[in-house]
Amino acid sequence: QVQLVESGGGLVHPGGSLRLACVASRSVTSFNSMAWYRLNPAGNQRDFVARITRGTDTSYADSVKGRFTISRDNAKNTVFLQMNSLKPEDSAVYYCNASVAYDNYWGKGTRVTVSS
Repeated sequence: QVQLVESGGGLVHPGGSLRLACVASRSVTSFNSMAWYRLNPAGNQRDFVARITRGTDTSYADSVKGRFTISRDNAKNTVFLQMNSLKPEDSAVYYCNASVAYDNYWGKGTRVTVSS
């Protein structure tokens, strides 16, 4: 069973930065892609934030383009989400996702709060 463990969430002022990390229990290159999602304000859906493929192609939600960067460290089985110029509307629980074939795996989430 694949395990994904997120860390790095916390409280930050608007305009500040945080870096989230997701450590996988096996090689991150074994997945077709890894991604970050966040729980929407209604709390009933995970919205896409960013994705990195096995081939290191990246994609982002329009709302975070130019502010967030997804990357990975293969040696540490870790995917990162660097979040800059944070806004109050970025506040959410952030989840790590890994997908391969027909399987999707999720972490338990890490909370980010952007507030003055």
